[in-house]
Amino acid sequence: MAVAIVAALAFTARMDRGPLRTSAGVANPGFALHDGTAAAGITFVHHRPTLDPKLANIEPHVAAVGAAVSIGDVDGDGWPDFYLTNSRFGAPNALYRNRGDGTFEDVAAGAGIADLNREGDGVSMGSVWGDYDNDGREDLLVYRYGKLSLFHNVDGHRFDDVTAAAGLDRWINSNGAIWFDYDRDGRLDLYVTAYFRDDVDLWHLATTHIMHDSFEYATNGGKNRLFHNVGNGHFEDVTDAMGVGSTRWTLAAASADFNQDGWPDLYLANDYGPEELFLNQGGTRFVPSTAGLESESKSGMSVALGDVYNRARMDVFVTNISAKGYLFQNNNLRVNLLPEGKGFRNVADPVIADAGWAWGSQFADLNNDGVDELFVANGFISGDSTRNYWYSMSKIAGANARLFEDAATWPAFGTSSLSGFERSRLYLNRGLSGWADVAQAVGITDTFDGRAVAMADFRNRGAMDIVVANQNQPALLYRDTPDSANHWIAFRLVGTRSNRSAIGAEVVVESGGATQRRVVDGGMGFASQNDRRPHFGLGAREWVDRVLIQWPSGDRQVLTHLAADQLHTITEPTR
Repeated sequence: MAVAIVAALAFTARMDRGPLRTSAGVANPGFALHDGTAAAGITFVHHRPTLDPKLANIEPHVAAVGAAVSIGDVDGDGWPDFYLTNSRFGAPNALYRNRGDGTFEDVAAGAGIADLNREGDGVSMGSVWGDYDNDGREDLLVYRYGKLSLFHNVDGHRFDDVTAAAGLDRWINSNGAIWFDYDRDGRLDLYVTAYFRDDVDLWHLATTHIMHDSFEYATNGGKNRLFHNVGNGHFEDVTDAMGVGSTRWTLAAASADFNQDGWPDLYLANDYGPEELFLNQGGTRFVPSTAGLESESKSGMSVALGDVYNRARMDVFVTNISAKGYLFQNNNLRVNLLPEGKGFRNVADPVIADAGWAWGSQFADLNNDGVDELFVANGFISGDSTRNYWYSMSKIAGANARLFEDAATWPAFGTSSLSGFERSRLYLNRGLSGWADVAQAVGITDTFDGRAVAMADFRNRGAMDIVVANQNQPALLYRDTPDSANHWIAFRLVGTRSNRSAIGAEVVVESGGATQRRVVDGGMGFASQNDRRPHFGLGAREWVDRVLIQWPSGDRQVLTHLAADQLHTITEPTR
């Protein structure tokens, strides 16, 4: 009955577009994945941080993040590269340069962005790529439990630390950041999420009263920050003026024009509390809107955007946590009805609502049939499988706010597991027939503690590979082999009046009666950033009727009759 209700809701939400058409099924998903990590030359292993001894009782819990991945074409050679963060003092981050032959080499040390985990600066939690100065080269923002760092891309091979000159030398205990141009002035602005308060140094604690003040409605986290790019390589903090300084322990953010008024909005996933939506009012301020988000979500981990039902709308998937017998906070698949003034509607069926302790997630068309699949990384802390921390967790969750907020009152974690050894999920989108978990059937078998997930066409052949950054464990690269009978099209966008990276551009592809939308990614998911070249599966269709590009500047561009099975470079018209 539940699946039938969800299907009806989904159909109602997209009845103006006609039914989804896909031939993929559980018996024949239309794609296969294989672990290509070793063959690609990837040897990275993440290491969690070691914190102040005052947190020894709960350190495995507090130090259970930092494995992150972001995609960017660092040297501009047309082959996507990727950056992985480490989180222990002395442990290097890695920049894997794509050689173009299926293999990668770690060039972080020579580029000057390897040894970033140091006493006094903090440890890396993630990164995002964006050309903040519009010089044609992708720059790197690294966020930490500690100080921000902005690295200017000098020549595609070397980076200069320009943090102080940019006005970003700030201590922000961050788990996420995104680039977007909120005022459409052609320069990338920066939104940084905060977890612990800014006055908390996890290596030199003045107090152990650093935890959440509620299990479901915590508001005592660090303050998120919005930095406006004023040009000449400098940023200004406009958080208060723009009204986006949430203190709800934000774990992830994403941006898109959700209400289709031409301005990029902000969507937040918050730990120990509900999701938040901030609607952009013409680039002058943001207004909070519940939009149906005030219930259900209590441990938001990841914000993934996708046109789930091919309605040319950006829908939202937010992961939460569930453990049989202890807690159920279902994952939310929110269909976007904002343009009709109806907010978001949660249509997550039971299959995708329960994915365990879910972290990073991303949408991508892995079989190129014209409909998105959904990958979800799972698992929190894999320790001693005979010792379960969930009982201790339930005791502290029921304590009053004063006890819950004090890390010293939490039961000792020791070597316990907490939702450990969970497998990743990969959900096949069957349209109105619901979702099916085909992870094992297509080759996803790991039980690592997954965190960040990013999608990229590393081989420029119309197949979306998957990088998974695992906490305190090796990173993984899954290679995608889609059905060869299906077609695809992809775009590399170059802004002129817009920011050069074209971050925030939205692309709509119309082909044979099917319509799909993608947004150029400035960061989304959990501690991750996807290949910024929008990729569309076309199924059996061998052509595209029309492509509509909504550039961040506000300009609209229409292209017709583009060839399939190609990557098209599109430069924004200068008028």
